[in-house]
Amino acid sequence: MVISMTGFGRSKVQSQAFSVNVEVKTVNHRFCEINIRMPRQLLMLEDKMKKKITQHLRRGRVEVFVTIEGDAAITRKVQVDWKLLEEYFHFLNQAREKFHLEGQVTLQDLLNRSELIHIIEDEAGNVELENLVLTAIEEAALQLKQMRTDEGKELKKDLLTSLKQLEITITELQQYAPLVVRAYKERLGKRIQEFVEGQLDETRMLTEVAVFADKVDINEEITRLNSHIQQFKKTLNVLDPIGRKLDFIVQEMNREANTIGSKANDSSIAEKVVDIKSLIEKLKEQVQNIE
Repeated sequence: MVISMTGFGRSKVQSQAFSVNVEVKTVNHRFCEINIRMPRQLLMLEDKMKKKITQHLRRGRVEVFVTIEGDAAITRKVQVDWKLLEEYFHFLNQAREKFHLEGQVTLQDLLNRSELIHIIEDEAGNVELENLVLTAIEEAALQLKQMRTDEGKELKKDLLTSLKQLEITITELQQYAPLVVRAYKERLGKRIQEFVEGQLDETRMLTEVAVFADKVDINEEITRLNSHIQQFKKTLNVLDPIGRKLDFIVQEMNREANTIGSKANDSSIAEKVVDIKSLIEKLKEQVQNIE
């Protein structure tokens, strides 16, 4: 099945305490690579989020953005190192008495020390928040998948159009092949006839033509090209991810086209080979965007 690797999905899920926003976008990539940007308190959910996404996506670079709104999204509390605070307080008083310093130890003196008193964020798990995040991830991934599927349908239409044009060009190329051998036979006969002053050795000429015909014979390459086209069409209807297989088939197509080009001994065939390679290159570019 043709599914594009580019797409976008967005979801917003709310409760009385939280509002979770998720955006997911994907671009081409050889494998499935997932990067999630989210608040620190959600780090414990990263593996679960990735599993949700991989249920719907098999290939592509995936960028996920998660934001949380609501007063309950982050719980903060004051953390005091009472033992160290007490020691620090006694130290200040002892230093004041020892060096005969004026003034008293104030609360501000203690608050200025961040290692004594500081505010931390409570990262304790929240079942309600976890469910909201995973639900939002699921909805955004489904929306993304639908967009990739819709784009895949358009890709399939373009691929079939290119394949049809490729088949037409190959048929035209096949019609030129016998003409090359015939033209060579006429040229060779004329040269031999001129060389022996009219005494033409037909057996020798036929041997030369047969050798040449074998060298420039492109029927085998054309047969394989047509076989690759049929395999390409068949693969388009496979339900599993097909991008890598199609990429391999296109490489084989290009190899056959290069072989035909190296055998080409005629400007018309060379021109058709250029057209074929252009169509194959177009297929290659389209295939790069298929999951």
